[in-house]
Amino acid sequence: MKKLLGVLLMVVVAFAGYQRLDTRVSAPELPPSGLRLDAAADDTQVHGSGIVTRILPDDEQGSRHQRFILRLPSGQTLLIAHNIDLAPRVSDLEVGDRVEYRGEYQSNPKGGVVHWTHRDPAGRHAAGWLRHDGQTFQ
Repeated sequence: MKKLLGVLLMVVVAFAGYQRLDTRVSAPELPPSGLRLDAAADDTQVHGSGIVTRILPDDEQGSRHQRFILRLPSGQTLLIAHNIDLAPRVSDLEVGDRVEYRGEYQSNPKGGVVHWTHRDPAGRHAAGWLRHDGQTFQ
């Protein structure tokens, strides 16, 4: 009887671990930016907010992108690459401003980049956005 209970307990623990792993892997979206993002989150829809620490020149190669760096509550930095050929530029952006974001995350050695912060005209990516000073840019 004790052996049967031991085997039953192992099956229950293994099943619970499998369920927890399955839930984590199948989650469609990461929680807000209080958590540190890494390569495991690549190509995942993320959302959160951070403080602008640097405003970079626009990327003019191919589609034009407004670029700036956010520092997240975790201390991680993210490059925001906002396509200004498909969405309006975030207006009046300054270092120290809070920006909320929703887009697709891609890791890199400097902390990562969030892109697709707009609607995808082809419908292949989830719609993203940026919020600054009560305005939504998408």
